[in-house]
Amino acid sequence: MASSSSSSSSLLSHLSFLSWLLLLLPHSSLSQPFHTITPGTSLSTLHENSSCLSPSDEFAFGLYGLPNKNLFLLAIWFNKIPERTVVWSANGGNPVERGSKLELTTDGQLVLYDNQGKQSWKPEINGSAVTAAMLDTGEFVLQDLNSSRIWGTFDQPTDTILPTQKLHRNSILSSRRTKDDYSNGKLQLHLREDGNLVLYTANVLTRSTYDSPSQSLGNGSELAFDEKGNIGLLQMNGTISNLTQGDSFPTREFYHRATIDVDGVFRQYYYRKAGQSTWSITGAVPSDICMAIISYPGSGVCGFNSYCKLDEKQSPICECPTGFSYLNPNNTLEGCKPNFTAQSCGSNEFRNEKELFKMAPIPNTTWVVSDFEQYGPVDEAFCENSCLDDCLCAVAIFDNGTCLKKRLPLSNGRAGPSINAKTLVKVRKSNSTLSPPDLCKGKKGQATLVLVGSILLGGSGFLNILLVAAISLAFYYYYHKMLLNVAQLMELP
Repeated sequence: MASSSSSSSSLLSHLSFLSWLLLLLPHSSLSQPFHTITPGTSLSTLHENSSCLSPSDEFAFGLYGLPNKNLFLLAIWFNKIPERTVVWSANGGNPVERGSKLELTTDGQLVLYDNQGKQSWKPEINGSAVTAAMLDTGEFVLQDLNSSRIWGTFDQPTDTILPTQKLHRNSILSSRRTKDDYSNGKLQLHLREDGNLVLYTANVLTRSTYDSPSQSLGNGSELAFDEKGNIGLLQMNGTISNLTQGDSFPTREFYHRATIDVDGVFRQYYYRKAGQSTWSITGAVPSDICMAIISYPGSGVCGFNSYCKLDEKQSPICECPTGFSYLNPNNTLEGCKPNFTAQSCGSNEFRNEKELFKMAPIPNTTWVVSDFEQYGPVDEAFCENSCLDDCLCAVAIFDNGTCLKKRLPLSNGRAGPSINAKTLVKVRKSNSTLSPPDLCKGKKGQATLVLVGSILLGGSGFLNILLVAAISLAFYYYYHKMLLNVAQLMELP
């Protein structure tokens, strides 16, 4: 029995490896139906033919209308479901306006023109395409005279991979900026040259990554999504590390995709082709992205001055500390700003302002970097007072007798039950104002004196005006009377 079980296991292992080898064959060797597009054909936002469908009509390629109805994105999306989910896009940060068109030119180049007729996007291909096709796999391809595939959208993935698609070494999936903004976000899934599959944070302007990757999600030569809906990492030694979690959902009944979402989590989704109304998650890596990434420089998963925590669905959310609010309420990933004026560092102002601030505690929370001073062993009261006495200190972290003082902006914030540290945030007291401190700290009698003096000064000013007016009026009458007397004297014989 043991020998039979061992043989069966070995057979299954070989069959699995053979199916993987079939997946690794070039796309041109796979028999796939497709609709061809010939040179001179174009898709325009001004006509109904703004997309090209795959033979099954399950995928569409063309000019995808964005919520702003005058903007369009060159994209591929699921066509048969209400959620026409985009799985690939070109030049996502620069959508085109109504009146633009996509053309396979007579010299075999695929070009997107804006509504002024200027080239907006063009893939780099070797040679000229004589046909283009939207495949049932969800890939759009260009072919030459020999029917060889010279370019395809699987070669330049954006944030999603589909069954039969592979990520080779040095391939990157990049998150979107927001749900409806298809420009690159700050999280990247990168299969590096050394085979490590890692998450990075990146600068959204230059796309350069910070040299602080998360822990490796695996090591291998290729990440592939097979035709059965399984995602695996082909190891250097030929074995396969399966990244798919949970139950299996056959591709004949379910749509599948794997996407690095806006929050940076790489999730695998399924959608029943009949009788389902939304995408469901079958797996996600990493399980806790808040703990998985440290970025320095950079803000981490969430923006500056905010911290990352998991909600009840184990998805990351970004929250602001006490006294702070979101920079952009429509995109909580962008960070937070203080709602009060910071403590002054001038000697007199600092001495007067100190009593206007307090330390607000946030348990099970920390910011990993940004500290400029450390004390220990000390107690929490010492930590609070040390920050209140330091005009440069915005936040203190107290953790098991160690006190860390931090400046703004704060980066790499995280919260969760596994964190023992407590964050102490310096904020203005609720009854304090933004007025100069010396006017706020006077005694009641002094304040009353100031008030009465102000009234008297205001009243005497008004009396002075009346006095000047009375004198002017009296002078006017006196002068006028004198002129009349002179006139009367001149009339005498």
